[in-house]
Amino acid sequence: MKKKPELLIPAGSPEVFKTAVRFGADAVYIGGEAFSLRAKAKNFSLEEMRECIGFAHSHGVKVYVTANILAHNGDLEEAARYFQKLGEMRPERPDALILSDPGMYMLAKEICPQIERHISTQANNTNYLTYRFWWEQGAKRVVSARELSLQEIGEIRKQIPPEMEIESFVHGAMCISYSGRCLLSNYFTGRDANQGACTHPCRWKYAIMEETRPGEYLPVYENERGTYIFNSGDLCMIEHIPEMIESGIDSFKVEGRMKTALYVAAVTRTYRRAIDDYFESESKYRENMDWYRAEIAKCTYRRFNTGFYFGKPDEKAQIYEESTYVSEYIYLGIAEEARELKAESGEEMPCRTQVLIGQKNKFCVGDTVEIVKHSGENVEAVVEAMRTEEGEAVESAPHPGQKLWVTLSGRADRYDLLRMKAPGDPCGNCIGK
Repeated sequence: MKKKPELLIPAGSPEVFKTAVRFGADAVYIGGEAFSLRAKAKNFSLEEMRECIGFAHSHGVKVYVTANILAHNGDLEEAARYFQKLGEMRPERPDALILSDPGMYMLAKEICPQIERHISTQANNTNYLTYRFWWEQGAKRVVSARELSLQEIGEIRKQIPPEMEIESFVHGAMCISYSGRCLLSNYFTGRDANQGACTHPCRWKYAIMEETRPGEYLPVYENERGTYIFNSGDLCMIEHIPEMIESGIDSFKVEGRMKTALYVAAVTRTYRRAIDDYFESESKYRENMDWYRAEIAKCTYRRFNTGFYFGKPDEKAQIYEESTYVSEYIYLGIAEEARELKAESGEEMPCRTQVLIGQKNKFCVGDTVEIVKHSGENVEAVVEAMRTEEGEAVESAPHPGQKLWVTLSGRADRYDLLRMKAPGDPCGNCIGK
């Protein structure tokens, strides 16, 4: 019998964390305020970690904490204190630590052996002997390098203990450098990607200049917006769930600890449904493919591809010719509270809801919005009215973060998300093309 893979979702803040849990994650991975490779994410204090881990465990969801920097000497004493605090967390502690540096691994193994240890993709895990090595060191799971094909992962699965777990990326941004080992950020800005401070110079605009012709820039791979020789597209394996499962992957990992709650909700819900549909029947999975594609395309993304899973991609599939994202929908907010409105006379009327949101982007009375529901369906509704918390009627919401009571011509429940189609007609690329 096939084993259903874990759906592992990223979170960069408590709000996004709880969204991942509510929309179907089996596990969530987060970074603390130190030793994580996403220093620009909001990340989690120890108190926030405790609260979120308790929330996740009450929903049957696991939590993994990243400590996957490549440590320098000056990091080690503080790392030891950090692992001590994680090991002493009560009543909840993380289910696993995600590590890449052997020194950090040995510290964690010594100081908090009760916490499971997973090996990050940063450790360049490209063959079955590397997996065996980490198993012998006591690691429960290894995250495969992004450069591996599904065939190679299948071969690793056959060569390692059956109890050992393989985690692989299923969706999200692809790093231009081998297994994320990039030096560009440190070289240009002094901020080290391997210390969690990447400035993403791979997304910048570049040209080539011949040394005897100063000021004469030569095109490399150019369109009307510029030259983006390092800019990789995004991984999307929604059409290839069966192949991922057949290769023996235990955990499907989504990239994106810098992403919004809307992105996390949409991606989590889509992959949750796709995995569950496939395990109900492959025909159901195939029949619902158009829905998966449509929902994934509503997230912010760069052009999708299948990475290295089916062999080395050609440069046109892997390199994206511009630095901009495709963004077809605008995130408006989460329904922090919701109450159904009924006619005072008691007569039947269409469902209407009033929700309290912390507004994220501008929208207006009269706009048509989409309610993204936990149940998996979307509800289209018109914004009938808006009021501030003080009760003042307003026609638009121009101030990000403002709390507003919004009256909608459709059913919304607490913790549903609101989004709206972006103006214009962004030119994206269909999944699978």
